Parts: sequence; structure tokens; C-alpha cells
Amino acid sequence: MDASLAGTPALSEITDPPPAPGEAREIAPGILWLRMPLPFALDHVNLWLLAEPGGYTLVDCGYGDATTRAHWQRHFATTLRERPLLRIVATHCHPDHLGNAAWLAAHFGCSIAMTQAEYLAAHAMIGEQAGLGQADVRALFTRHGMAAEHLAELASRGNHYHRGVPEAPHAFARLLDGDTIAPGDGRWRVITGYGHSPEHAALADEERAVLISGDMLLPRISTNVAVWPGEPDGDPVARFTASLGRFEALPADTLVLPSHGPPFRGIAARVSRLRAHHSERLAELHAALAAADAPMSAEQVIPVLFRRPLDLQQRFFAMGEAIAHLNNLWRAGRATRSIASDGAIRFAA
Repeated sequence: MDASLAGTPALSEITDPPPAPGEAREIAPGILWLRMPLPFALDHVNLWLLAEPGGYTLVDCGYGDATTRAHWQRHFATTLRERPLLRIVATHCHPDHLGNAAWLAAHFGCSIAMTQAEYLAAHAMIGEQAGLGQADVRALFTRHGMAAEHLAELASRGNHYHRGVPEAPHAFARLLDGDTIAPGDGRWRVITGYGHSPEHAALADEERAVLISGDMLLPRISTNVAVWPGEPDGDPVARFTASLGRFEALPADTLVLPSHGPPFRGIAARVSRLRAHHSERLAELHAALAAADAPMSAEQVIPVLFRRPLDLQQRFFAMGEAIAHLNNLWRAGRATRSIASDGAIRFAA
């Protein structure tokens, strides 16, 4: 769901061009910026190398496919040279962040640090367990009105998560909110966030005023905030907007290193815009429910939230996000939810 920069003059993007795949650029002292391609409409992910004596800490790993691993092979010979990875930090379990973690850790013999909820979710999605399998997703989307042809498309692609994460880590170093990791001269505090993934971990070096925000703060788009089958009645919109407050206490001039889009400054402006964005979408959704002749499904409200054609990947995320915003209205008492005898779920103002 796009969240434009209109009305946020305090937000300023870094104008330096991003590094090409297989190359690296220093974005701040001791911090290298890498960018890897993605096989989606969102076509890139930013990764970060933190220099320390004898090697690097890597934050996020890229999608687990042959293209990305070829770029990593180039980094082995150039960017890393004789300085290995000493530690990997995964902000969360999504394939563009965790996809190569196990492969890289095996190559360098290093540990993988992440939160427990992300570690367990990765294994559940690969094993299609705990309500996180593809059949569970289709069952949830069926109840919320997804068209038969779209359900068939989802079924035909199989376990898409496992393709992007060929192997989840078999052991991890657990991160908790408030923990500190100290590669090199930095001291990075873990800030957990919710709504986008089970227990997202951003990293803040407050002394140097740098934040590795992962997917919690992006400069040009709002991160996907969706309901998934393991928690069908959840309210990730409320969790996400509440989590944003954790970043507002950081120094005003903090350099934000996001997973998608350019680095930027202006946390307060971005947080304000993201909150306003979700508030505006909820108001539009409520108005659509009020104007409807009958209760509406999540599938029916997708055009209210997404005013552009959607491919299969985008529709997958759009459906989860539509359910999330409807659940928020329902939990806030702004909408009613009805469940038919066949399990179909509909909402009305």
C-alpha cells in the first residue's frame, strides 16, 4: 500500500546512487551498503555490512536464489576479501532477509542472530505447520471471499516461501528487545516491532545516530501489514502503528538505513506520515462499508485500498492487508463482522 512523501518536508533522502548488485558503497563510517535484486515488483533489498576487527557483521542476507548467490560469490572475492562474516543478523524471517542466512553461515562458520518468533515462523512456513501452510492461507482467503481463479493461482505456485528460503537456520542466537550487539566500534540496540512480521528486530546505534530499520520504516512505501491464518482475528495494524512509537525517541538527525528504497533522515516525519496513511485508509474503508448495500468481503474491498492492477504476488499481500484493516475496524467497534454458516466472513459499518 503506497504511502507518499507528500506533506513531509522534514524527510530527506540520501541522493547517492545505490550500489550495483555485487558491489558495495560506504554509507557511513564502518557501514557498507549492499543491494541485491528480487524477483518481484519490489525489485531490490538493501543489506548492511558492519565492519569490526577481523571481519564483518552482516544485517540481512537477500533472497535465496541462484542470482543472489552469484552476487554473493562476487562479494566473497571483492568486498569481503580476507575479512569473513563473523555474525549474521536477520531482522525478520521473510525470504529477502533470511533467504541466504543458513548458506552464508555454513560458508563462514558464523552464528545467526534473530528473534525467537522469527526463527520459529521460518521453520513453520517451510514445514507448512502451525497454521502457516499454503492450504491454511487458501482456507483463510476463501472465507474472506477470494475468487476461485486467484485461489487456483495460489495453489499452483506451491510453497513460495520455501523457494526463497531453501533452508532455515537450525540454531540461532536469540535477540530480545533492548539487547545490545557490539560489532567494531558500534553499540546497536535491538528495537522489536510488530505487525509486519512476528517479532521484527531493528538495530539502533544512538551514539552515532544510525538506525537499521529493516522493513519497519521505509521512505517511499508502507510495509505490508497483514493477517495470516495462524492468527485470523489479529489486529496487526494496531500493533504496527504502536510499534512506530519506539522509533520516535531516537535522535532527530538519525540516518535511517531501510531494507527498500534509499537511506533517509526524518524519522518523526516518516512516522507521522505512516500513521496518517493507515488512518486515511481506515477512513476510506469505513466509508466504503457504510455506502455498501450489503456486508463486504476482504476481496471486495481490495480496490478501495489498492487502486492499481495487482499481480499474483501483490494480490497475496493485498488480501492479507485488506483483512488486517477490516479486523482493525471490527476490533475498534467501527465495523461489525458476521460469519455465515459456510464460514464466509463479511463486514459492515
